[in-house]
Amino acid sequence: MVPYKIYLEESEMPKAWYNLRADMKNKPAPLLNPATLKPMTFEELTPVFCDELVRQELDNDTRFFEIPEEIREFYKMYRPSPLTRAYFLERALDTPAKIYYKFEGNNTSGSHKLNSAVAQAYYAKKQGLKGVTTETGAGQWGTALSMACSFFDLDCKVYMVKVSYEQKPFRREVMRTYGASVTPSPSEETQVGRKILEAHPGTTGSLGCAISEAVEVATSLPGYRYVLGSVLSQVLLHQSVIGLETKAALDKYGIKPDIIIGCAGGGSNLGGLIAPFMGEKLQGKADYRFIAVEPASCPSLTRGRYAYDFCDTGMVCPLAKMYTLGSNFIPSANHAGGLRYHGMSSVLSQLYADGLMEATSVEQTAVFEAARLFARVEGTLPAPESSHAIRAAIDEALKCKETGEEKTIVFGLTGTGYFDMTAYQKFNDGQMTDYIPSDEELEASLATLPKVDL
Repeated sequence: MVPYKIYLEESEMPKAWYNLRADMKNKPAPLLNPATLKPMTFEELTPVFCDELVRQELDNDTRFFEIPEEIREFYKMYRPSPLTRAYFLERALDTPAKIYYKFEGNNTSGSHKLNSAVAQAYYAKKQGLKGVTTETGAGQWGTALSMACSFFDLDCKVYMVKVSYEQKPFRREVMRTYGASVTPSPSEETQVGRKILEAHPGTTGSLGCAISEAVEVATSLPGYRYVLGSVLSQVLLHQSVIGLETKAALDKYGIKPDIIIGCAGGGSNLGGLIAPFMGEKLQGKADYRFIAVEPASCPSLTRGRYAYDFCDTGMVCPLAKMYTLGSNFIPSANHAGGLRYHGMSSVLSQLYADGLMEATSVEQTAVFEAARLFARVEGTLPAPESSHAIRAAIDEALKCKETGEEKTIVFGLTGTGYFDMTAYQKFNDGQMTDYIPSDEELEASLATLPKVDL
């Protein structure tokens, strides 16, 4: 019998991040300079990002990047993370499917975000910088980065999506406890923030808005750089530690998954989880079914357009080719949790366009129904983001119940939901509603896409 939890030894932790792009036949399209429509160069990106992170961002060919010893030592505080067999969930569903989840919430930040936060803070400190700026949606990335910056003695300025800032005061206070300054976005503190507020009075904000503000501040303060918690290729690289550990744990017991599922907002946890498995698929060594699960209220893969778009609402960042709803798209305020980004990682967008990955969207009441069941039978209160993957995993397991197939399902439990009690309260009180943007709303946003004819 496979144990409830499969643990790796410290000696079995990955010593290098895996760069999935090296094995992609069709590489993700390059970031473009919006002024020239030419690929961004190292020299153009380094005023915004740390030098070593830019090198990682632009490298589509190096298969493995060694994880520096200082980062591996930090990882040992909470890694390797457990791979758990969801026996109780299987019994509750009465399914022949075997369900496993990789739990990334066993650290103080409560999510997988710390895997990249510590890497980005390390490279900023190594470069001799004073501090970094960033955005955060649900607050998981901001929390993780504030922890990493505290560890490396860096200043940390966080622009938090306004609706999350108001709904999640305790997440905000964790960031402040670790020394970060936290500003609701859009704000009056920046030129781009004031511009967004003028165009969208009373807006509850979006990740695109917060990114614009964080980039403006980073580029205007000497000794600061901007860091991002998802979307970028460098972040997916760092998060590959999730998939590498998952595969090593499964290999220990000779387990080959049939379906691998992850929630999808910008793409960091999904990209990290599937990386080594997708690499095998690209190399023709094995086949797997990959499912990206996104909220119906922010459906970039399932209803977006594959095109070049600005990475931020203020249109100060480079253009990325991705599945996008338009940089002006702002999710409904009743959308609980993160997964609020208008686009998707260029790496995952390319894989989806090539038919190597599936995508589905789910409504949030169904997501919280899955979260409640999981909490009751598995004993962990999941983050709303993670619960999108739980929803899809349950749905796939129920299909197995109908067909009698004994498929093996693996999903990413990206974090805990103990800072998301406002959303859980609305669900428990029957006040949570589902909002799906109309075709007309999406078309209005997509009409603002930049004209890029390449």
